[in-house]
Amino acid sequence: MKNKSYVDVLIVGAGISGIGSAVHLCNQLPTKSFVVLEAFKTFGGTWHMHTYPGIRSDSDLYTFGYRFKPWTGAPIATAAQIMKYMGEVIDEHGLAKHIRYQHKITGASWSSADNLWTVDVLRTDTNEKVQYTTNFLWMGQGYYKHSQGYTPEWPGMDKYKGRIVHPQTWSNDIDYKDKNVLVIGSGATTATIVPAMAADCKHITVLQRSPTYFWTGRNANDLADTLRQLEINEEWIHEIVRRKVLFDQQAVTKLASEEPEFLKKTLIDNVRSLLDPDYDVDKHFTPKYRPWQQRLAFVPDGDLFAGIKSGKASMVTDEIESFTENGVLLKSGEEIGADLIITATGFNLSVLGEIPFVVDGKAVDFAQTVTYRGMMFTGVPNMAWVFGYFRASWTLRVDLMGDFICRLLQHMDETHSHKVTPQLRPQDAEMPIGSWMDPENFNPNYLMRSQHLMPKRGNVSEWQHNQDYWVEREILPTASLVDGCLTYS
Repeated sequence: MKNKSYVDVLIVGAGISGIGSAVHLCNQLPTKSFVVLEAFKTFGGTWHMHTYPGIRSDSDLYTFGYRFKPWTGAPIATAAQIMKYMGEVIDEHGLAKHIRYQHKITGASWSSADNLWTVDVLRTDTNEKVQYTTNFLWMGQGYYKHSQGYTPEWPGMDKYKGRIVHPQTWSNDIDYKDKNVLVIGSGATTATIVPAMAADCKHITVLQRSPTYFWTGRNANDLADTLRQLEINEEWIHEIVRRKVLFDQQAVTKLASEEPEFLKKTLIDNVRSLLDPDYDVDKHFTPKYRPWQQRLAFVPDGDLFAGIKSGKASMVTDEIESFTENGVLLKSGEEIGADLIITATGFNLSVLGEIPFVVDGKAVDFAQTVTYRGMMFTGVPNMAWVFGYFRASWTLRVDLMGDFICRLLQHMDETHSHKVTPQLRPQDAEMPIGSWMDPENFNPNYLMRSQHLMPKRGNVSEWQHNQDYWVEREILPTASLVDGCLTYS
């Protein structure tokens, strides 16, 4: 085939994972050749494709930002601010020449005879088919389907005369000024979109089947502000504030497991303090699950609750019986009228971008593999998938995995190995095998819907995706590369 190119490492995705991975590769293994393949026309991933009103981070940027690039703005940032930050990273590290935009991967095949991946690519700008060969695939394409969000099928949706839109496919022609808007769902997207739209809507209603935990705070960091007053270097400020945020987050995570009722009361009392005394917090803001069994949604400056208190927004906790011509009929018998319905109901999990993978002529079914440390998979050579944290900023694991993968590649060079494959050791033969994530530990709906598609986990740390950053930051930097979990040739 024409246009066939070889690189030592092929990075998939120019979002927060792929760009961070590329920087670590450049800094730690500067002699390695690489490209970054990106299906979109520009970098950014989530922050490029999501355009719904108010799109912002739900993690603070001192930890969502990379460890190697100081964050200097407000802790909760808009998509535009994050894109600007990522653009600076690309410029500062000379990554632009390595990125190939509008390159959509259609398949990847490993040959043990050649110790190479052959990656089939469609250039969506020219409709040209090209190929790359590489010794190592570094997958940073994210974990959800970009083309379509998750919207349940409710009875009567075809009867509704208004527009139904999922935030993931928001378009600029959506008019909500002076309209009655219904938002279905109550997670982080709802906490973002409702305050951003409330001022322009006639009224905005949030319909939730069950409540979510929220926490609030100023969109500022007092420690960072104080250090800047003292004219401390920004690199120092970034590191100090980052450590303080992680220290505080670790305390909350510990409370969630050791004193869940205390943490639950603290979170709910905080919400109660932001609403009128007679507001039914028990009904609308008291979840049935433990704190941190699902992600806590952060509300900067309490803006969601300000909208409710002002009367511009309201919460309804009920289930949908059916859609009607003018809105939705609830199981309680109430009908909510709406000119526009937004389904903030989550996303569809995507395993490795739904790319067809083949190893030595055999199609890979990832659900039949066991994960090695939540990044590699039994029987699949020379490939790693960047999968971040749910309870801490995703990017923290981008940095940790960057170090680990570069250390692995360096080890392969030193031992003259061309192939590395995770495999269960003899002592793992009778190990209980379970789902990717223990539902008792973490159980958001998107994961529960699709967990059967994900790789499996064992009951020892090497064969699990550990969601505890504070444990992994101690384990991964010194984890043995020769403990029998990884085989080399």
